[in-house]
Amino acid sequence: MLLSRVEVHLERGCTLRFSGEPADFLPPVFQRWEGTEVMSHSPLITAQGATDIALTGDGIIDGQGSRVFAGWQPHQGPHQERLRAYGRDGVSVGQRVFGAGTLLRPSMFQPISCERVLLSGVTLRDAPFWVIHPTYCRQVIVRGVTVDSLNHNNDGCDPDSCEDVLVEDCTFSTGDDAMAIKAGRDADAWRVARPTRRVLVRNCRLNSRINGLCIGSEMSGGVSEVFMQDCRIASAASVLYLKGNRDRGGAIEDVHMRRIEVGRAEVAVIRFEPNYKGRGAGRHPPAMRRVRIADVRCRAADAFGLFIDGDAEQPVEDVVLSRIVIDQAQQPLWLRHARGVRCEQVLINGAEIPVEPQTLPPEVEPPAMRQ
Repeated sequence: MLLSRVEVHLERGCTLRFSGEPADFLPPVFQRWEGTEVMSHSPLITAQGATDIALTGDGIIDGQGSRVFAGWQPHQGPHQERLRAYGRDGVSVGQRVFGAGTLLRPSMFQPISCERVLLSGVTLRDAPFWVIHPTYCRQVIVRGVTVDSLNHNNDGCDPDSCEDVLVEDCTFSTGDDAMAIKAGRDADAWRVARPTRRVLVRNCRLNSRINGLCIGSEMSGGVSEVFMQDCRIASAASVLYLKGNRDRGGAIEDVHMRRIEVGRAEVAVIRFEPNYKGRGAGRHPPAMRRVRIADVRCRAADAFGLFIDGDAEQPVEDVVLSRIVIDQAQQPLWLRHARGVRCEQVLINGAEIPVEPQTLPPEVEPPAMRQ
């Protein structure tokens, strides 16, 4: 537990190695897990309501997540669904206790309700779950950090209902999304009512088994003013992925991306899905609007160059794509349930996409795709 006005500094050559034994992270403590508040295994490093905290240096933090926690992932389903039901049904947080014998893996670094948080220089590896997960925090800086963690659900950095976040000069090699912007899940997030606002990601190198920059799918509190610039993405399923479903509600808006170099996108360079995989059966389609993407270069997209598949009741709105070049893509463009989409100097497979591309008929079903 980090305390206010304390800096923990790891010098070069120092390794802070956690035991990897679940019993060492009990009793359960308050946190947010996949967007729902819970009492569960403690994050490896945490702080509650602190100000002016820092974790710095050139040392290594080894979570030993692959020792025991990684084996929980295939069996976590019943515990995961129970927690989601608690959030949906409004069960008090004090009664949502997941202690010994439950299988919700803890985050590696999760400061909660903190102000002025600095994470600088360190290398984080072998995390049990999400790696860097500031929650309900303000004024967060993640600078010059290396994340090398390839377990299931090893997102690199997940600002969750946070404001004023800077992520710069970092290197991510992750088993899940390199950057994932969150704001809570469904009714539990509506109760908390805390958005994520003003996130800047710049000068980073990303290599992800899933996505480069993902916003959602836990975004029910709303996400706005997200900026990504001057980054290199070697490989990802999708470079920018905005996703939600009809249980989420909320909005993703005012997203800006520019000057991005991409090697390979296995699914799409740009991907919007407010009801991804058709999972949500609810009546709260999320809004996705006011997105500006410029100066992106990608060598190859295995499936789609641009994939925008909105919701019939809540179309994607006001998207401007400028100076985007994708050398090779199996299918250049999928556009359905969207309005106000403009393509300015967008070249895919050597051909220019029309400035105002036509949308597909609503009855055309999208293909099944990986996450």
